[in-house]
Amino acid sequence: MSDATSTPAAGADKYYREQLDQGNFLIQRCLSCTRGIFYPRMICPHCGSDQLEWFKPSGQGVVYSTTVVRRKPEHGGDYNVVLVDLAEGPRMMSRVDDVAPDAVTIGMPVSARITETEEGKMVVFTQAETKL
Repeated sequence: MSDATSTPAAGADKYYREQLDQGNFLIQRCLSCTRGIFYPRMICPHCGSDQLEWFKPSGQGVVYSTTVVRRKPEHGGDYNVVLVDLAEGPRMMSRVDDVAPDAVTIGMPVSARITETEEGKMVVFTQAETKL
């Protein structure tokens, strides 16, 4: 899916959320410098161009950084927060599901999927079989 846009940042965020609600994980790419962009923007943070398009990334990535947030079991228990470098270049914050929080490691290959949370749909990751 390719949809060139130069909408305001709030419009780009709204479009991202609408697509996520429909089960589509999309990020932006700059048509000038060809770099991937996440979080939705009005202009490319790399070259300043306003010629951006939406596309579906591969969903493959690598954990760049990880931390464990400690909570009492009655409050949901521990969970991880990760920064993931997507294969297309952008880095995004999320979590890795289906792995113990302490078992998530830097360099771990991961795959994106969309999940439903109390706040709505979001992109989370699961451990992937192979490295990028």
